[in-house]
Amino acid sequence: MKIHVLSLFPDMFEGVFGSSILKKAQEKGAVELSVMDFRQFAVGKHNQVDDYPYGGGAGMVLKPEPFFSAVESLTEGRQKPRVILMDPQGERFSQAKAEELAEEEELILLCGHYEGYDERIRQHLVTDEISIGDFILTGGELAAMTIVDSVVRLLPGVLGNEDSPVKDSFSTGLLEHPHYTRPADFRGMKVPDVLLSGNHAMIDRWREEQSILRTFERRPDLLENAPLSDHQKKYLEQLKNQNS
Repeated sequence: MKIHVLSLFPDMFEGVFGSSILKKAQEKGAVELSVMDFRQFAVGKHNQVDDYPYGGGAGMVLKPEPFFSAVESLTEGRQKPRVILMDPQGERFSQAKAEELAEEEELILLCGHYEGYDERIRQHLVTDEISIGDFILTGGELAAMTIVDSVVRLLPGVLGNEDSPVKDSFSTGLLEHPHYTRPADFRGMKVPDVLLSGNHAMIDRWREEQSILRTFERRPDLLENAPLSDHQKKYLEQLKNQNS
């Protein structure tokens, strides 16, 4: 997979892309990450990437020329891959969206700054607009880092345990069950007996129920559309009855 990021501040990505899972993913050849400063495609002697909005108003608006030229330099006349605009007006990012993007062979992420984008960028250049939440950041860089990390960890061979991304919170539509490790007794706080039993069927059932319980307590909204098994539905009804 190839992921290109267009940003006015490419140095921001060095630590993130050069560390941890993203670094290992590149070393394994699972992904190629590149960051391009789209200011190099600005027109005029001052390399201006923004200008005042037509009609007046506060702030500066990113010009279309640098983005269009930068994307065209990456595609070089071939079919354009998905071009994703980091934008608080966009679709809310989710695990399902990460899984969808992980199926692509190539992505281009556009990071904005200033007041906003020239509308022609939205209408004629990008294929997706994505927001990571209902809040405003200084620019799209942190959002792009979040999306890249979320997508890359889903690629085959990136994580040591292939089951890890499948069982993560949100991958099943539910929050993940609690985890414990050694020691079994820490300052009187003990690991649940079922996890020490060696009975894998009982452990799986406990984890399944704990996942439902945690979601019910913390994110009940997720349960509205979660694909629940018959046992999960029955356990959920028990929880609702206990709390009615």
